[in-house]
Amino acid sequence: MFGRKRKLKREFDDCLRNLLLETKSDWEQAREIEHYLNDYDEDVIVRRKIAESKYFHLFKEAKERALRVER
Repeated sequence: MFGRKRKLKREFDDCLRNLLLETKSDWEQAREIEHYLNDYDEDVIVRRKIAESKYFHLFKEAKERALRVER
């Protein structure tokens, strides 16, 4: 019974780790796009803020689970 719980935790941790890395990449890409724009584009700013919010939400979850994310 405990082996099954550990396996599920490991699978969830792997999924969370991958999602965290993908979200961080999206956030960094949105920041770069916003940096290179010459004029104000609300859609790009909203995209960056959404990506940032997703990343920090997942980061908080990973921190609570004591998950190590190595790049």
